[in-house]
Amino acid sequence: MRERSDMELYRTMRLIRRFEERAIELVHAGEIVGGIHPYIGQEAIAAGVCAALRDDDVITSTHRGHGHVLAKGADPVRMLAELTGRATGLNRGRGGSMHAADFGKGIYGANGIVGAGGAIATGAAWAAVKEGSDRVAVSFFGDGAVSQGVLLETFNLAALWRLPVLFVCENNGYATTLTVAQSVAGSITGRAEAFGIPAVSVDGADAAAVLDAARDAVARGRAGGGPSFIEATAYRFDAHHTWEHKARVRYRSDEEVAAGRSRDPLDIHGVRLDEGVRAGIDADVEALMAEAVAFALDSPRPDPAGALDHLYATGMRGRNGIGLLDTAVR
Repeated sequence: MRERSDMELYRTMRLIRRFEERAIELVHAGEIVGGIHPYIGQEAIAAGVCAALRDDDVITSTHRGHGHVLAKGADPVRMLAELTGRATGLNRGRGGSMHAADFGKGIYGANGIVGAGGAIATGAAWAAVKEGSDRVAVSFFGDGAVSQGVLLETFNLAALWRLPVLFVCENNGYATTLTVAQSVAGSITGRAEAFGIPAVSVDGADAAAVLDAARDAVARGRAGGGPSFIEATAYRFDAHHTWEHKARVRYRSDEEVAAGRSRDPLDIHGVRLDEGVRAGIDADVEALMAEAVAFALDSPRPDPAGALDHLYATGMRGRNGIGLLDTAVR
């Protein structure tokens, strides 16, 4: 059973890694407009946490959200189509990199607003309790979110109402270019502990360690024990955003990056697998990503005439404005 779990964890991490690498290639080729926030180096966190969840559990994500979305079970083929703005994408090309969602998989959306997913996940946990369900909700966020007011208010409500929500802080050491030491007073786990929320810090480069912590927190939530908090420390291998590939912003030394890259989550977990098994998973993922790239580039772009569709839950269509939208529709 553990061997199968190790295989699944590695496959998820390998899929995230190759998805991000192929997405970066498409950014450079001009096929993904606006760039992406690469998740490379943090794959073990998404893989470990989501492996502890059921299909009907809920997650909310961040601007660096591709890994979470893929680990929760979204189709990577349609996900890549979404990033390239195609009509065949998860959200018909309307969500893009920072707003991908798949309600059928319990993915309540990536979110470009720092810390905003916490309140959404907590609302989903509250709804589950009201329905009499034992579903749990997970909110992923970075170290840059831990001083955001909305997140701290969310900790308060989650603790007060003993909601089944797991808060996962992905501490990669930087809020864009600002270090944790420069931005966070006290400890990150202390933020949660101040509200009586049990908090642990784990090695975010070790998928098995993340999975063990997540299982404990999820079990606690399902049993009515209330919220939990995990700080998963990791290192972001690539840029905060692919804009850096051109701008060449310097805030990390080459030595620091090399040291961070020396603890690769795929290698840390990969040694737990037979070499032949690992090679087979790598080949399967490579074939899947080749399919995803071909599908995305062969898919049509959305019709500008439908730009105002889906604005209202009732199905009512928005009124055309004056200016660029009218021009596009004509």
